Formats: sequence, C-alpha cells, structure tokens
Amino acid sequence: MKAIILAAGKGLRLRPITETRPKPLIPVLCKPLLQWQLEALAGINEVDEVVIVVSYLKEQVEQFVGKLNMPFKITLLDQGEELGTGDAILKAIRKRGIDGKILIIYGDIFLKDWNELKQLVLTRKDFIVGVEVDNPSDYGVIVVDEYNSFKGIIEKPAIPPSNLINAGLYFLDARDILKHSDIELSPRGELEFTDILSSMARNGVEIKVYQLSKGKWIDIGKPWHLLDANKMALENISTKIIGSIEPGAHVHGRVFVGEGTIVKSGTYIEGPVYIGKNTVIGPNAYIRPYSVICDGSKIGFSVEVKSSLIMEKVHISHLSYVGDSIICENVNFGAGTITANLRFDDKPVKMNIKGRRESSGRRKLGAIVGAYVKTGINVSLMPGVKIGSYSWIAPGAIVYKDIPPRSFYRWMGIGYIENLKENEK
Repeated sequence: MKAIILAAGKGLRLRPITETRPKPLIPVLCKPLLQWQLEALAGINEVDEVVIVVSYLKEQVEQFVGKLNMPFKITLLDQGEELGTGDAILKAIRKRGIDGKILIIYGDIFLKDWNELKQLVLTRKDFIVGVEVDNPSDYGVIVVDEYNSFKGIIEKPAIPPSNLINAGLYFLDARDILKHSDIELSPRGELEFTDILSSMARNGVEIKVYQLSKGKWIDIGKPWHLLDANKMALENISTKIIGSIEPGAHVHGRVFVGEGTIVKSGTYIEGPVYIGKNTVIGPNAYIRPYSVICDGSKIGFSVEVKSSLIMEKVHISHLSYVGDSIICENVNFGAGTITANLRFDDKPVKMNIKGRRESSGRRKLGAIVGAYVKTGINVSLMPGVKIGSYSWIAPGAIVYKDIPPRSFYRWMGIGYIENLKENEK
C-alpha cells in the first residue's frame, strides 16, 4: 500500500515561522511535523512506499528525510508550480503508477493519537476523516447522509450546515480518483482534491466518514495553532530525565529533559514541559506549564518562560519574559526583552494573517519571532506582533506593529524601520 503526504505549500499564514523552514519541518515537541506523520505510517505494516509531494524549500525536506531510517521507501516528488491539492495527488498517482489503495495525509495536520489512523486503515474500507470544530466557516464542511456516507464538501460556507469539517486524511482507491479527476479549476485557478471527492460521491463511489473526537486533531495553519499542537502533544508526555538536574533545582509534574541538558540550581520547572537536548536552563530560571524548549537553547538567569515554543539554538540569557509566544531558531534576546501577552481590555489578541487582521480567539498570545532575530536590551514586544526573520530590534524599542524580515527597528517616540541588507545571510 502507498501513502501520499502533501508537503508542498509555502505556509504563508504561518510566517515568519516558515520564512526559514518549510511547514512540514515546524516542530512539535522539538520533532518536525513530517517525522510525526512518517512514524505513524511506520506503524502500519501494509505501507511500503510514502510519496512526499514537495515544492517550497524542498532541499530542506530532502536533507531531513535522508537522515531518517524508515521501514518503507520514501520518494520525494516535486510538484513544480503549486496548482492545488488535486494536482499534487494526481501527479503522485500518475508518476508513481499507483493503482490500488492509498492513504493521503495533508502535511499540516497533527493528531493527538496517531494510532487511530492505523485502526482505520485496517478496516480496508474507503474513508474520509472528519472532525467537529468551533469555526467550521474556516474549513471545508463535510456533507453526510443518514448512513454516515460522504456526499460532498462545501468550502468555507457562510452558513455551515454542521460543524463537521474535512480533516485532511483519506483512504481511497487510486483508480477511483483518476476516473473522477476530470473536473473544472476552482475560482483561484487550482485543481482541488475536494472537488474530485465530491465527483466520486455523485457518481456512486461509497466513502464512509470517520469522525475523530473533538480535541484530537489540529490543522497547523496559523501561528497560534502551533502552540495548540505542542500543548496537545504535551498532554501525552511522561516524566523522563536524561540530562542532569543540579542540587537546588526543582522539577514538578510531567517533565522531559533531554540528553546533555543541564538544569542549574535555583531553577523551578512546572510540568508539563518538554526540554530537548544540549540545552542550559538557569540558574534561577522559571519554566511554567506547556513550555517547549528545543535543542541547543539557553534559558538563563531570571528568565521566565510560559506556554511558549522556543526552537533550536535560541539564547534568552537573562532577565526576560516569554509568554504564549513562538521564538524561532537562532534568536538572541538582549537582557530585559519582554513579550507582552495580554491586552488591557482583556479581549482576544489579534494578528495579521496574509494582510488581514484576524482574531486568534486567545485571551493570551505573545509575539511570533522569526529566525535569527536579535533584540537589544529592554525591548518590549506587544501582544500579537510578528518579527520577520533576520531583523534587529534596537535597545529600548517598543514594538507595536509587525516588523518585515531583514529590517532594523528603532524607537524614537514612534517605530522606525530600515531595510537591513548587511544582515543578509
């Protein structure tokens, strides 16, 4: 049996996170999302080949996959021009000559329990996975009949017929997909796989809808969804201390500490918390619940981290606060850098997503800081701001608005941004 992972998209809604890495390599508990999916497929004995459809930053995916040891063949297929999910799946089927059952996974989804996928495949019946969400208008809503059979998908309806949306997981016959692939392009000029699915249903192909329990699935489409995915994964961890804990440090609750990590005296950690390899925590740091700190990072003296994702080789060495934020790889915070995470009016924090102001639905949400950013001392980042990768923030700056990548931002009563060409890498 073959599997297809759709991993070609640019992840524009996730920027600045995806300015320096493709969406399949964003970390959940310091492990790339793609690896979670491949390991889940490794648990399904019938899978003998996984086709990963790539495009944006495909070299990074190729390099990462080359280091993995999986019990099946992995084939990377360059989609070329990104012409939709239907185009990607059809190219994979045709170029690999797939003529039987295939398992299809969208590359930006995360499950709390990946074993459920294995149990579904073992039934050998065609299915599409659905899940109930609070905001179905943001997704494709699944239409089912009284027998729980799939009848179609309505994309982002203004008045959804239900809260059951397409979860991006399918088990189908490649021959049926090819037979019903003669469809029109969508209004945005793409070949949508959901239109192929609807054509299959109209023409009598029996597809069952399997509904995941609420809270067991997430589509990592926007920055705060990555925080939610890590929180979901943290609920499954058990205490495991591989690194060293100095006398005088306190660890409470479920905490994972990776190999080569040192937790220095005076540090207080409240689980659930995940700390990767070769990190240094403390002295006198405070790591609060639902925090993830990845390999090679340094969380130093009197630094507090709360419900945040700290990626690889980040240095937050002294007197800083990081709350409900995402700090990408190789960032350096000057002393006293603070991420504000709560509005004065207590309303949900908003964020700019592809040029549109959107509510996160979260009462607390800090900053999203792109890779290789440097801040000077006593910098303040307001709730919901995004700092583009490779940017520098001058000492004492107060950041109220998003900063483009490769910029120099200084504060002179109002924010002032310069292009920082000399900082290119």
